[in-house]
Amino acid sequence: MGSSSDVVELAERLIACPSVTPAAGLAFDALEAMLAPLGFVVTRFHAGEPPDGPVENLLAVRRGPAGGRHFAFAGHLDVVPPGEGWTTAPFAPERRPGPGGELLYGRGAVDMKGAIAAMVAAGAGIPAEAGTLSFVITGDEEGPARFGTVALIERMRSEGVVPDLCLVGEPTSVNRLGDMAKIGRRGSVNVWLSVAGREGHVAYPHLADNPIPKLVAMLAELDALKLDEGTDWFQPSNLEITDLAVGNPATNVIPAEGRARISIRFNDLHTGAELAARVSAIAEKHGGTARPVISGEAFVTPPGAFSELVVAAVEAETGLRPELSTTGGTSDARFLKDLCPVIEFGLPNATMHKRDEAVAMADLETLVRIYRRLALSALA
Repeated sequence: MGSSSDVVELAERLIACPSVTPAAGLAFDALEAMLAPLGFVVTRFHAGEPPDGPVENLLAVRRGPAGGRHFAFAGHLDVVPPGEGWTTAPFAPERRPGPGGELLYGRGAVDMKGAIAAMVAAGAGIPAEAGTLSFVITGDEEGPARFGTVALIERMRSEGVVPDLCLVGEPTSVNRLGDMAKIGRRGSVNVWLSVAGREGHVAYPHLADNPIPKLVAMLAELDALKLDEGTDWFQPSNLEITDLAVGNPATNVIPAEGRARISIRFNDLHTGAELAARVSAIAEKHGGTARPVISGEAFVTPPGAFSELVVAAVEAETGLRPELSTTGGTSDARFLKDLCPVIEFGLPNATMHKRDEAVAMADLETLVRIYRRLALSALA
């Protein structure tokens, strides 16, 4: 298993394990079977209680010489539901010819079982004496993410295996492998809003209290907010109305309640708590209530020694200097940044979360070489 040519087979083994969030069992069995023969001590554990748990997690560590450096690969085995309309079964990996070479189809091929396979193949070619290497793998990145990487971080700290640097294998490339790496992410907060009224007959409005005008006014004020102009590394923060519901089946009844939901993606000019408080104040002004849930804070790993290692490894294998970006959604890097400097780099993301998700097999081979080169440089 020491050759990068094994990476496609490894990816197929992982894809063949159905692992819709929260992933457990078979996919972790497969990964453990790959890592244990390479000298990794594999620890699997569950964290959390229903409704968001228990979540299965895996920490695999191969210790190097005392006092040496420690590099971590991080990722997730869970995938989003496959949906309908696949050309082939989503968890039956299939190799098919494509316009630029052979493609491997299957849910998770890009996000991110293909990258985890590349990490394993890369680790197989890194000698133990180079330094400590670890895998930080959760089964709940695509879901609530409450008991996944957060629990792994707690376990790593308790066992004294905190890495010096961490690479997350999210699919960051856009048009071709190597054109983009992520050095940060915007934060995320979702807020559930409600306005209570008093139901009654529409012919007697003085006996009722319609919550809908208050809710509409609240949403109008929130929608009009201009949070910022962006920063050197982040695009402007944005607030979006993502749901609006009254659920009134009657044409002649003023409803008793109106509900809505908003989602805010924010840059490092804000904190989740500050935005939650701002939204709550506007909700209260219009006679409503707000229930905010902060999914993660904005962060950036400033360009420097680590990003240069990533750029050098990518350029050496692809000829491209990746753009350093903070665009896109959130990832578990938002938690790992509290452990050590973290950067994300992985496959082209064009088919992630789509039916007929597929990865170019040549890209998997190249990704192995990038990951191996990067890990060796980081451990030196």
